[in-house]
Amino acid sequence: MDYLVNLSTLPVDTQSAERMAKAGVTIRRALPPELRLITGWVAEHFSQGWASETTVAMTRQPPTCFVATRNQELVGFACHEATARGFFGPTGVDESVRGLGIGRALLFACLNDQKAMGYAYTVIGDVGPSEFYEKTVGAIQIPNSEPGIYAGMLKL
Repeated sequence: MDYLVNLSTLPVDTQSAERMAKAGVTIRRALPPELRLITGWVAEHFSQGWASETTVAMTRQPPTCFVATRNQELVGFACHEATARGFFGPTGVDESVRGLGIGRALLFACLNDQKAMGYAYTVIGDVGPSEFYEKTVGAIQIPNSEPGIYAGMLKL
């Protein structure tokens, strides 16, 4: 099921900066020379499909991929404009650092970037943790959105 987020009513993120500072995590836009490192990490920790989508986000100018680093190591990522224009995702955080708010911080980095690009709405495709998105950014289900953009996709 796909979800829709109204970017004009996106809440201000008042938590992430302090939480990331306490956790020693930096959230920033990825740099093109990091493409192989980031996509390799995504493939290893998540999937080849997500790595392919991340490649698309990394080759945009500027890249539409944000990363979370801790001690100069990659611990999370989030992309937009990867599967389709106006889409958020894929996104993932290393299991060892989940629960620190990194996914939330990456989500807000991407959605604020989309808002700055002029988007009024974003689509979160094939949502996993729907309650998180509903609570955090007011995401709502898009009726009749299954199977969505991924229907008929080739299998790896």
